Amino acid sequence: MYQVKRVFKSEFIPVRGLQYHVQVWGQPAPDQIPLVMVHGWMDVAASYQFVVDALHADHYVIAPDWRGFGQTEVPDADHFWFPDYLADLDFLLDHYAPGQAIHLVGHSMGGNVAMLYAGVRPDRVRRLINLEGFGMPRTVPAQAPGRYARWMDELKSLRQGQRDMRSYDSLEAVAERLMKNNLRLGQDKALWLAGHWARESTPGHWHILGHPAHKITNAQLYRVDEVQEILHRISAPTLCVEASDNSMDQWWKGTYNLDEFHERIQAVQQLEMAHIANAGHMLHHDQPEQLAALIERFIA
Repeated sequence: MYQVKRVFKSEFIPVRGLQYHVQVWGQPAPDQIPLVMVHGWMDVAASYQFVVDALHADHYVIAPDWRGFGQTEVPDADHFWFPDYLADLDFLLDHYAPGQAIHLVGHSMGGNVAMLYAGVRPDRVRRLINLEGFGMPRTVPAQAPGRYARWMDELKSLRQGQRDMRSYDSLEAVAERLMKNNLRLGQDKALWLAGHWARESTPGHWHILGHPAHKITNAQLYRVDEVQEILHRISAPTLCVEASDNSMDQWWKGTYNLDEFHERIQAVQQLEMAHIANAGHMLHHDQPEQLAALIERFIA
């Protein structure tokens, strides 16, 4: 199993009626800017361990489990709203860095949250790093009736237990699932991650630490014009990091592609692009050393 180099501390912080689980590496210091790292969809804060281990300097790193992921539980939820992530992050920063600008890193869904937050609260972000947070396909008003209907139908299927998360009979089976999702992930890292990605609820039954309501369709359309206005208000120097393997064609089947993202991201005023070689979407697992070097160079 993977041997951790920098041990994290688990903390539970009250945020908007929830006990938010946060992993913290290092200690706060007057001359040190906190490095806040937010994870993606169906992931957990522990996912950043390999990058933290690869950092050369001792940073004060703060990584929360988003609501309904990891150890931040929301037992009665039947859907999740994207604005809640922005508000949760705002409350967490009030706790960990009151009145202080931070370095903010986000992967995938977390990258989208980080970009929006940096545009809504530009004074709170000193440096912004987006790891494959591409946004969503453009929508049009005509899609709204069908979207609302689909959302209500999926809520009913969730209540009927038709959308429960799959369970696994061992930690090794969870690790195999992780390696199937990411062919570059070695067994040592997969076994370590599996212990943070899943929990044994009863003997022989490991369940993923992701609330099934995260799979419910968002009732609201993705309004690109609104997003562009927010991106234009980002004042922090911004680094967008892409993996060498493009996953967008597989995800969106031609409805959204990398070229369109590159057009949208030009709304950011101080923008730098970077690439990670020999990596897929989970680039923080595939090439943590390359990514750590990029992060430290950019925030220096």
